[in-house]
Amino acid sequence: MTPAAADAPGLSAAPLLIIAALAVAALLVLIMRFRMHAFLALILVSLITGLVAGIPAEKVVPTLLSGFGTTLGSVALLVGLGAMLGRLVEVSGGAQALADDLIRLFGERRAPLALGVASLIFAFPIFFDAGLVVMLPIIFTVARRVGGGLLRYGIPAAGAFSCMHVFVPPHPGPVAATELLKSDIGLVTLVGFVIAIPTWYVTSYLFGLWIGRRIDVKVPDILSGGPQAAAVANPPKSSTVILLLLLPLAIIFLNTGLDALGAAGTFDRKAQWFQVARGLGATPIALLVAVLVASYALGARRGRSGADIEKLVDSALGPICSITLITGAGGMFGGVLRASGIGDALAQALDGLGLHIFIAAYVIAAALRIAQGSATVALITAAGLVQPAVEAAGYVGVDRAAIVIALGAGSVIASHVNDSGFWLVGRFFEMDLKTTLKTWTVLETLISLMGFALAGLVFALF
Repeated sequence: MTPAAADAPGLSAAPLLIIAALAVAALLVLIMRFRMHAFLALILVSLITGLVAGIPAEKVVPTLLSGFGTTLGSVALLVGLGAMLGRLVEVSGGAQALADDLIRLFGERRAPLALGVASLIFAFPIFFDAGLVVMLPIIFTVARRVGGGLLRYGIPAAGAFSCMHVFVPPHPGPVAATELLKSDIGLVTLVGFVIAIPTWYVTSYLFGLWIGRRIDVKVPDILSGGPQAAAVANPPKSSTVILLLLLPLAIIFLNTGLDALGAAGTFDRKAQWFQVARGLGATPIALLVAVLVASYALGARRGRSGADIEKLVDSALGPICSITLITGAGGMFGGVLRASGIGDALAQALDGLGLHIFIAAYVIAAALRIAQGSATVALITAAGLVQPAVEAAGYVGVDRAAIVIALGAGSVIASHVNDSGFWLVGRFFEMDLKTTLKTWTVLETLISLMGFALAGLVFALF
């Protein structure tokens, strides 16, 4: 339990859940009915929720700032650097060149499949928010080039990053759950892939095609710093763009691979070289390296002056300011819910229901996800709660791996207003709140349900 929660008056689960439900309802009404800006609504509702839920008055504002700062610390650098990289790729003509080659290779009808498969590959080593930002300029360019609306291309790609993030190591949630349940990391990775691929195909690719025909979302200019750049007479080769996109992925892959090997005991996590390598391979550093290399390869090497490059990357930051602040405020709201003890009370209430351990793992993770927003927090917390029962039941091998996947499936369900990822996707796709609920929230719920069903099949058969 968080310090703030420990100082709360100790409300039981029922009142806390009522407070959380009313807070979410208030947000929806303020944004959808009264058209209050999402940033203001999130701050206001977070403040009132903290006070009503029993966080001491003198700690409410520090709790708000902590939740806001924690989210910005993980998102702002990734979004800012990713936007710079995207602007360089777009203005140089690289995004258009890669889009043309993808369409030539796969055909226009298979462009969503091509983007989805590319995103699955990129999503293996890279985390959700960073991977999505890096892929967005390619997604937007293909969507403009082929037509048919953004969702037809954006949902398969975004769903790919989400599936890999919750089901497959070396992403932090599955790795932490694997350690807590003392499962085998290689087996969890194998089972995770077996479940993630068909889940993505049905819930993200097929659903993306279906929803794209029913909801028309225009391709935004958010990563272009304005209207789409004019056609470039001599664009870089698509292979150059692919190498630039793979550069941060390679660095991050080495970093997360080291972490997985450290968790498995192959390397000493306390060794100096290990700490240095992990630091240099962090996602923000990887994206910084990619921006610097792109500034040379797509800028200076192609005749642009330093002043011109500086102006280009600066123009990428203005449009994403609103996205970053709203995402931080979404993290603030989730942080208040966690600090109030809502997640702890809910977990304790569910822990005594007497469900089968496999079902209990999913239900607890899902409830925590809906209550406080963070998929990683939900997955890790639920894993800690069910770990003694898993040990007592004597599950080993594939059974434990399937329980890890069930936890991951529960942790991704029903992304909504207390999830920073909900705001990140909604704002980058320039969707209003209602459309984001009808698309992103439904997508995440489908991923959760199908992932759980497939994990249950693996648990029952093997």
